[in-house]
Amino acid sequence: MTSIQDRVAQAVTPELIAAFREEGAVCIKGIFSPDEVAALRAGIDTNLAQPSERAKVASRPDDPGWFFEDFCNWQHNDAYRDFIVRSPAPSVAAALMGSENVRLHHDHLLVKEPGTRQRTPWHQDQPYYNIEGDDNVSMWIPVDPVPLESTLEFVAGSHLGPWLMPRTFMDKEAKWFPEGSLADLPDIEGDRAAFPIRHWALEPGDMVCFRMLTLHASGGTQNRRRAFSIRFVGDDIRHAPRRWKTSPDFPGLAEQLPDGAPLDHPLFPVVWSRGAGQAGAI
Repeated sequence: MTSIQDRVAQAVTPELIAAFREEGAVCIKGIFSPDEVAALRAGIDTNLAQPSERAKVASRPDDPGWFFEDFCNWQHNDAYRDFIVRSPAPSVAAALMGSENVRLHHDHLLVKEPGTRQRTPWHQDQPYYNIEGDDNVSMWIPVDPVPLESTLEFVAGSHLGPWLMPRTFMDKEAKWFPEGSLADLPDIEGDRAAFPIRHWALEPGDMVCFRMLTLHASGGTQNRRRAFSIRFVGDDIRHAPRRWKTSPDFPGLAEQLPDGAPLDHPLFPVVWSRGAGQAGAI
């Protein structure tokens, strides 16, 4: 098998890095090996069989499918932990961000079963989180084929801001920032031609990488769609405690990590550093 370093060097070209910085979202084809995908798929199946207390169903009871999410399971799911530190993911994050150190912020499982109608509405991720800063990358890694009609879509350049109001996916409630404190999203679906939308059909082994402020969305699905997301952060990221429960939530962290501090905490382990490379274990 080609080494991780060779795979990353071949996939993450200067042109890809420039596109990531300019557009806020890129697709990397075939970066993960069949064995890595199989191990991740097994970890997802374990997670589905043993969901955490953070798990939630993000579809309505009358939806013929099922949209399931779970968060922050790397400490208890061996397959997740191994994938996060031993796959090319940390090295890709380092190349895209250009950081001296790469930390894990959290993992996120998203599963849409066949027939799910519930859309993932247009949103930015970072307003839901407890962090400030620009050095970040989210990876969305499917273990099933994803056609264009159910893949993630992105508005190119939206990572440059502004921050937009985060709302609940089903009821559109402002449960985070106070109502009116951030601008609402434009009606992207109502005028798609007015926005530079990017999307890619994906196969197992592929992934999309995007900034945490990049607007993104996806439709329902006729086929099973299991995807694992890894949120990595770099050098300029700082802790930003909120007065509300973030998603995901880190109970008690505000008492341990001051506002504005680097994320130097066991919840956010270093998975790559310049000179040492990938940590290999956390």
